[in-house]
Amino acid sequence: MAKKPVHYVVVDAFTETTFKGNPAAVCFLEEEEEKDVEWLQAVAREFNISMTCFLTRVATSGMDGSSPRFRLRWFTPVTEVDLCGHATLAAAHTLLTSGMVDSDTIEFMTLSGILTAKRVPEMKSSDISKIQGGDVPGIWIELNFPVVPIAEDDDAKRISSVSKVLNGTSIIEIKKTAKDDHFIVIPSAKEVEEFQPQFDEIQRCPGEGIIITGLAQPDSGFDFVSRYFAPKLGLNEDPVCGSAHCALAPYWSEKQGKNELVAYAVISLSLSNGM
Repeated sequence: MAKKPVHYVVVDAFTETTFKGNPAAVCFLEEEEEKDVEWLQAVAREFNISMTCFLTRVATSGMDGSSPRFRLRWFTPVTEVDLCGHATLAAAHTLLTSGMVDSDTIEFMTLSGILTAKRVPEMKSSDISKIQGGDVPGIWIELNFPVVPIAEDDDAKRISSVSKVLNGTSIIEIKKTAKDDHFIVIPSAKEVEEFQPQFDEIQRCPGEGIIITGLAQPDSGFDFVSRYFAPKLGLNEDPVCGSAHCALAPYWSEKQGKNELVAYAVISLSLSNGM
């Protein structure tokens, strides 16, 4: 039997500028295709960018007026993950701008449950990411994602490991997320930006990854800044980590007493492609 080609696109999410933001490969599989995990992982390894996702349309009767639904899976170059913000945004952008769906709302069946993406008017701004590329007009997309709870970290060994990774950087709080990431609050946006990660030390830390965050400068137009490091997932530093904001947004919402936040993902000058 002849092998079927896999249609794919590469989208730079969270940016209006080519070669910026966070790249994701969006691969479309036929409904009848059953690809094993080894094949999916091999494709992600071949792309070798921060995330590769796979979409499969779920057959519906079309009689109940429900939104189009797709299975969605995400892979870094080394493993499958259960939540990814920027690749979901990339998938939604591709579907909504390509004519593949006749709807303003899409549902994704994922390891984190049903996630929704919705085309919305431009007047809503602070909680929506605008993505634009090529000759396709820019659109606004709202993602409905789960909250990732954070809690105090009372494990002395974990705290000691994280303190070593921070290498003298002042720490306000050390917490842990339900995704087993370290959640570290440091005093300022400037210190977040200037932090020099030691990836070997981060690799040896217990847990999955490390989120560092701090308040943005008062005149910056942002509420908080962050960076995310996950060498165990094949991502030394993720250029813009959407899923990390499932923990960041509720934390800073409570701290600042705001329901709408504008976040900025600091990009290290030494970061080339997120790997």
